Amino acid sequence: MTDVQQEFALITGMSGAGRRTAAHTMEDLGWYVVDNLPPVMLPTLSETLRADGIRRIAVVADVRSREQFDQLPGAIAALKEGGSTVTTLFIEASDDIIVQRQESSRRPLPLQGGDRLIEGIARERRLLADQRAQADIVVDTTHLSARQLAQRVTNHFGDEATDRLKIALMSFGFKNGVPIDSDMVFDVRFLPNPFWIPELRPKSGLSRDVAQYVLKQDGAQRFQEVMVELLQGVEHGYLAEGKRQLTVAIGCTGGKHRSTSMAEELSQRLRALGFPTTVLHRDLGKE
Repeated sequence: MTDVQQEFALITGMSGAGRRTAAHTMEDLGWYVVDNLPPVMLPTLSETLRADGIRRIAVVADVRSREQFDQLPGAIAALKEGGSTVTTLFIEASDDIIVQRQESSRRPLPLQGGDRLIEGIARERRLLADQRAQADIVVDTTHLSARQLAQRVTNHFGDEATDRLKIALMSFGFKNGVPIDSDMVFDVRFLPNPFWIPELRPKSGLSRDVAQYVLKQDGAQRFQEVMVELLQGVEHGYLAEGKRQLTVAIGCTGGKHRSTSMAEELSQRLRALGFPTTVLHRDLGKE
């Protein structure tokens, strides 16, 4: 079966950002997963698995390979020359979150040596700068739980190849920061806030009465139409440029009422048009 068309997902990024969670998710999705593979071995792995008819392969390659990590671009080029497609997923998080996660696990970073955690993080960022710039998908996990990261990975890699743009919708609260891994950001704070309605305040945008309140406001339906028109308009261009996944963030003040309702409504409209669409409510449940 030497004519098997292979698809590689290269998982890389910062230590403590969630590479292991991403790898476990890929395994659950049926991909053949290899962790901490020296980059120079990628072409050999491809040939070995092609002989067994294995088509979808996820490889975690990062700074644990030390000096060999510099060989990663050449290995990726060799895979592409051999006819394989390669999608690079880069996972990152803020310095303070990585410090928090590493201290809770009580494990040093690969490049930390005898220095402080923050110095090891800085070395990793410098070494990974080129890979981040060239990555097909960048996911920032600063505000994501492991479950939410798994949802993002599933959105990008869970389905068979499609001729439609995959859209991940994310509701969020501006007070918790704008998702830095979003491709588009919409602000729905122009809509009246259900927070000021006593009977609606404890509920979220997932409840029917809150959603009805938000969606009946002046401008809400037209804004939905504009978002749909925009996404329909850019789909061909994104696909032509090789970008098959798009992350759209919709924000209100706290991420509980307006953004959640608008994201859910937009997801229904997009699915009705045939867009593979997932929804993540990043800040729902936060105070």
